[in-house]
Amino acid sequence: MTRPNSRRRLLAALAVCALGATLLGAGPAQASNDVLSPGTQIYNDPHSSTKDAARTLRGQAKRDALRLSRIPSSTWFTDGTPAEVEREVRKLVKHTGKKVPVLVPYNIPFRDCALYSAGGALGVDEYKAWIDGFAAGIGREEVAVVLEPDGLGVIPWYTTLDGQLERCQPPEYDPETTGRDAAAERFEMLSYAVDRLKQQPNTVVYLDGTNTSWLNVGEAADRLVKAGVERADGFFLNVSNYEFTENSVAYGTWVSQCIAYATQVVPGDYASCGNQYWSGGPANDWTGVTLSNQGIWSPTAADPALNTAGIDSRYDAALGDVEPTTHFVIDTSRNGRGAWAAPAGVYPDAETWCNPPDRGLGLRPTTNTGNELVDALLWIKIPGESDGQCFRGLGGPEDPERGMVGPAAGQWFPEQARELIELAQPPLGGGPRS
Repeated sequence: MTRPNSRRRLLAALAVCALGATLLGAGPAQASNDVLSPGTQIYNDPHSSTKDAARTLRGQAKRDALRLSRIPSSTWFTDGTPAEVEREVRKLVKHTGKKVPVLVPYNIPFRDCALYSAGGALGVDEYKAWIDGFAAGIGREEVAVVLEPDGLGVIPWYTTLDGQLERCQPPEYDPETTGRDAAAERFEMLSYAVDRLKQQPNTVVYLDGTNTSWLNVGEAADRLVKAGVERADGFFLNVSNYEFTENSVAYGTWVSQCIAYATQVVPGDYASCGNQYWSGGPANDWTGVTLSNQGIWSPTAADPALNTAGIDSRYDAALGDVEPTTHFVIDTSRNGRGAWAAPAGVYPDAETWCNPPDRGLGLRPTTNTGNELVDALLWIKIPGESDGQCFRGLGGPEDPERGMVGPAAGQWFPEQARELIELAQPPLGGGPRS
């Protein structure tokens, strides 16, 4: 298949994008698979959780939920026995016609490190059995699987490439004994899930690549390879987050380039991959800064905190003729206005990812991305469902930014749904459609 010749060609469709523009117009891209190929239509579940929420609402809140329910979003599976999840998956996929549903298995042990979205299977064997049931339910139908959001961003007792022990340290593991196995178990389970799901002939699988304000590029690439991304169809970005689509394309491209570099050029050298936390490279005489998420990145941006030319040129030099081949998808459900800038010095932990105010819906789901590495823009997080009860480090019970007690994670949040619709970018009446 045709591959791009450089990082700049990959982002050609984005270089002239202004806020609210689409990724379309660069011509059809070729996907990594035949399931999410250009022109594929995303299935809209008529029995979605958004439709369920609408049944309990009245007035404007009901109208908002019904309006959002008309746009295809994913279906999450978070619990149940293997037999139960098999039955629920089969029930959904048997009625999708020629459209492709996006399914999200979210049941890995210690998911979300027992925070707002706590839960999951109780151990490795239980999780593998649950995935067996999930895969069996898919059968031969065409399905896209977004495998375990946060699964690689939050790993119990994990030590990063630079030797730092991460904050997820569940006491159920003894750090001197079983704690050392916790991270290995996470990779074992995700790798098993990739292989089991790929046994289904028409299933595509994407692993967690986190987002532009989370793991640095090399860290994300290393974890993806350990979890089996080279046997999957790629990775996903920005699930349940708000980072600009253009920035996700840049970050995802770097992750793909880093995987190519650290598997083909200098095996294992993920730590040398250029990343968003220092933008130095040949093009800017190695005078790097941390990129800001408060604007759109590009190789021509006047602001050094938005300019990617240094990182781009670094990969051009490191890769030579080696081309990135790992594809990705992006969650654009709530990123129309980009990331929230919390007021400085107000909150001990602003939790900028948790029900931030004044955000808007992003680009509509589509497989016509115009970019070789981007298989689809998807609504993976259900817009209108809460991220959790956000305390901003102040102990609660109210969200101090909103002056109210927010709904628990996954429950319908009428006030946020209204904001997302009012502030949608592009406006809800327009934009690309699948």
